[in-house]
Amino acid sequence: MSAKAAIELKNITKTFGSIVANKNVNLTVNRGEILSILGENGSGKTTLMNMISGIYFPDHGQIFIDGEEVVIRSPKDAFKYRIGMIHQHFKLVDVFSATENIILGLNEKGKFNLKAAANEVRVISEKYGFEIDPMKKIHEMSVSEKQTVEIIKVLYRGADILILDEPTAVLTPQETQKLFAILRRMRDDGKAIIIITHKLHEVLSLSDRVSVLRKGEYIGTVNTAQTNESELTEMMVGEKISLNIDRSEPQNPEDRLVVSDVNCINREGIKVLNNVSFTAKSGEILGIAGIAGSGQRELLEAIAGLQSLNEGSIIYHDPKTGNEENLRNKTPLQIRELGVRLSFVPEDRLGMGLVGSMDIIDNMMLRSYRKGKSMFLERKAPKDLAQHIIEDLGVVTPGATTPVRQLSGGNVQKVLVGREISASPTVLMAAYPVRGLDINSSYLIYNLLNDQKKNGTAVIFVGEDLDVLIELCDRILVIGSGSVSGIVDARNTTKEEIGLLMTKSSHSEKEGE
Repeated sequence: MSAKAAIELKNITKTFGSIVANKNVNLTVNRGEILSILGENGSGKTTLMNMISGIYFPDHGQIFIDGEEVVIRSPKDAFKYRIGMIHQHFKLVDVFSATENIILGLNEKGKFNLKAAANEVRVISEKYGFEIDPMKKIHEMSVSEKQTVEIIKVLYRGADILILDEPTAVLTPQETQKLFAILRRMRDDGKAIIIITHKLHEVLSLSDRVSVLRKGEYIGTVNTAQTNESELTEMMVGEKISLNIDRSEPQNPEDRLVVSDVNCINREGIKVLNNVSFTAKSGEILGIAGIAGSGQRELLEAIAGLQSLNEGSIIYHDPKTGNEENLRNKTPLQIRELGVRLSFVPEDRLGMGLVGSMDIIDNMMLRSYRKGKSMFLERKAPKDLAQHIIEDLGVVTPGATTPVRQLSGGNVQKVLVGREISASPTVLMAAYPVRGLDINSSYLIYNLLNDQKKNGTAVIFVGEDLDVLIELCDRILVIGSGSVSGIVDARNTTKEEIGLLMTKSSHSEKEGE
């Protein structure tokens, strides 16, 4: 029996000024299949999905649903054709329950019957295997529960074509497997599912077919069972790429940062760090794993002097002087001058570290302007550094004088990480440095971190992909609910072991120090 096309795109083109986001893209998604969309940063994946879901309107081309041409001018039109998109960043009201969020915005005459809606949510949950309390408030939910609400929300509206953008970015391995089981049940129920993800091993384990975009153009579609990571990467970048992380053994590791019994209470009075202790060594990459919001951000900001502590010490062993310095007593500027660098890539990349309206050169100068010896700022060194980062990291930009806000998210990240690495730090904290980056750019960053390790830098790497943490790091500190739940040897651990530690709510187990 031949596959029935749910969506067919013909010669779809979308431009933004002189930028061509999609050019003559042809793509088919069948009913009863999971299709993965792959491509480098800026290849047009999200733009294409935004046209299917009604956020953008194509300049040229046709969209067919079940063989009939349609016009999708808004998300409301998309829902009319039973298309639902689950975005990476959830759009939920924290003080509402799951059911209230699911029915929010629906046009129904009279008063909503919340009880009937909750029963319908239970029916959908039982059908596909979701675990959710329809009356639970969003602010009481885990990340995976919030994602469940978003998926049920589009199913409640009758969607049978689902688009998921990076659905596993903040899930544990156990939660990822549960999601995959649900998606397979939905596929078997005849739904068409499109996944945007950068994790090739997930693409190979979940999808039926894979479509690849490169620089806004459609390259081709392959059956997942007949391809591999190397072939997919070559299709994405147009050349053979090595996907091996060259992890070296630590050479002469010495204690560089000793964190002892650190406690932190945020402005809301919530304890976000609870007796956290660990040691970061020179010539080593220490990974930090944990469910989003477990205290990773507060921990790194505390080391960088951006977060005040209630208790504990952060002792820095200065390799230049041999002195011990308590970073808790120092300002962020003093900590930076000692060689402790924080390269934090938040969800809002321009919200921390870079100024969007300034060009790349000026953003390089943000780290060095205090060293100016006259009223005139010296621009040659920052200009050379900007050009060096653009060339070495493959930053896609018209030039070094381009405002940072005009760059794609992935290229903003390259500028941010490149600037911190260029300072030759003694401690480099890299938080989510490859978030949203394509596979080629990600491995470039991994190798840069490895180079820092070989130079004797103590690297602290906060990541979301457990496969990468295991392959890149020497040790992995697992944090849950603000407490250390374990420290494991990355060479002798598994994703399952780390996943179990991530969900532990018990206090610190000091092991493997």
